[in-house]
Amino acid sequence: MLKIAVPNKGSLSETAAQMLSEAGYHGRRDPKELIVSDPRNDVEFFYLRPRDIATYVGSGALDVGITGRDLLLDSGSSAAEIAALDFAASTFRFAGPTGLLTDLADLEGKRVATSYPGLVGDFLADKGIDSTLIKLDGAVESAVRLGVADAVADVVETGATLRKQGLEIFGPVILESEAVLISSAAPAPGVDTLLRRLQGVMVARQYVLVDYNLPVALLERAVALTPGVESPTVSPLGEPDWVAVRVMIKRESTNHTMDALYELGARAILVTSIHAARI
Repeated sequence: MLKIAVPNKGSLSETAAQMLSEAGYHGRRDPKELIVSDPRNDVEFFYLRPRDIATYVGSGALDVGITGRDLLLDSGSSAAEIAALDFAASTFRFAGPTGLLTDLADLEGKRVATSYPGLVGDFLADKGIDSTLIKLDGAVESAVRLGVADAVADVVETGATLRKQGLEIFGPVILESEAVLISSAAPAPGVDTLLRRLQGVMVARQYVLVDYNLPVALLERAVALTPGVESPTVSPLGEPDWVAVRVMIKRESTNHTMDALYELGARAILVTSIHAARI
């Protein structure tokens, strides 16, 4: 039975659970449950703190898990990322008092507050910067104002929270993170099936299926507008000069693509959501 670690709370939890549900797995219904068996799919779910998942998977106690790339790298675990899951994206940056720190080299000998000492420490060491790391569990933005640190390293979205604390972003990006599927050193049976299912969910979320009819003479131009993942399916119609086309397109471009197809001369343009996929 495949043992899967799932975040029990936080920003990763809800989306991870929903993704597994869409992939056909049956997880917990009660948020107090810590272990749930899904015998039909031959898996067992273990609901853990996101920060602990890489440690459990790396030790071999659990086979695979869903966590953040940042948490994986910060843990120092031997677990390996096997797939990005296309949610919970975040960017890690340095920030310091406005106008005082402008380059990574300015951190030499400085105190840097962060909730990710492993991740940040490895980054600074790789760049040859010797700084003192101050580990905080959260709200690192206040560390400079309170005199605990000279700079901070944390997740940055718009930077608005940092600016309210009199801080500005500087230096290179530390890490582009997102939710990832991680595995122990020896992938267990069932991991390939899990990965295919999760990839199918990502495809279903990113694409829609478009059907349309158009004159054969316009087919080449229509295919240029909708090349699809591999290539469109083209079928003859009762009207000999017309064909039916079925193709997958990016969900985000649906209406622009429909407009372009209609202007080209396509008709009966229909869009269908994809529930699941195997590409």
